[in-house]
Amino acid sequence: MRKRFTLKEYREGVLSGDRTKLSQAITLAESALESDFALASDLVQEVLPFTGKSIRIGITGVPGVGKSTFIEAFGQMLVEQGKSVAVLAVDPSSQKSKGSILGDKTRMEKLAGNPRAFIRPSPTGTTLGGVTSKTREAMLLCEAAGFDVILIETVGVGQSETAVKSMVDFFLLLMLAGAGDELQGIKKGIMEMADGLVIHKAEGENIASAKKAKTAYKNALHLFPLGENNWSSPVMTASSLTKEGLTEIWEMILKYSGQMHESGFWSSNRASQRLAWLEENLQFLLGKLFLEHKQVQEMLSQNRTKVETGELSPLSLARDLINTFFNPKKI
Repeated sequence: MRKRFTLKEYREGVLSGDRTKLSQAITLAESALESDFALASDLVQEVLPFTGKSIRIGITGVPGVGKSTFIEAFGQMLVEQGKSVAVLAVDPSSQKSKGSILGDKTRMEKLAGNPRAFIRPSPTGTTLGGVTSKTREAMLLCEAAGFDVILIETVGVGQSETAVKSMVDFFLLLMLAGAGDELQGIKKGIMEMADGLVIHKAEGENIASAKKAKTAYKNALHLFPLGENNWSSPVMTASSLTKEGLTEIWEMILKYSGQMHESGFWSSNRASQRLAWLEENLQFLLGKLFLEHKQVQEMLSQNRTKVETGELSPLSLARDLINTFFNPKKI
């Protein structure tokens, strides 16, 4: 059974930078238990004044691109430079068992053993977008614990990758080369969202194809209009095996950070993200209240079969359920 602490104990544990206490605090924030929800909310509010100083980097890419390998090599480079690094690694949950392997620590063995690093694997559950429903809370707790850099590894490229973009400062897209059709298999919208593209695994016999892919992506990106931050996304090559290109990627991120701070976009982007977080919480809490409503539960139970057989339109039932929620019958 998980040990519960008081709000003060959780707060002091997080602010002290204690890795065990931080992990326990994130577990609290991720908990679906009603008894944990209020405490987790109070904890995030308590540590909020100590957040906002980290660089938040989202890392995504097609399956097999080597996200975990890249994060370990990149994270190792950062800790060697004296930075403290937190990795929020998301594991896909099984749609059948709802479980996940949570094996990122085994895939990042060196980084996991570094005292300046913290790796926290979390299951996606039913959340879309390659992140968990509590990634924002986990990120803020890591910031309050004093980490300089927060790396958020997503499940992979999908239709809801905007969820990642809406919570990070820099969105890095990892790509593979050598398939002969580099611009296929990746949605234009995701390329437009990326602040930087990296052709990964550019080593050995892959170097030539990586350079070719780099040229193809650069030409493609030239066709896209600049975003509101007025930043032209660079395309680079890198190898986690040889460590080539890792320093240049960090320099690119620092350059981006400098320009965005100077233009004011950094703070305005953070402000927009906080509002997006508010909307997410409103949707979550309203959805929770709705599904826990007794009359809604009864109506849903009585009419579920009619929807399954096609006798009742899902839209009609949804409208009736919402009307029942806002105008409950007096018993």
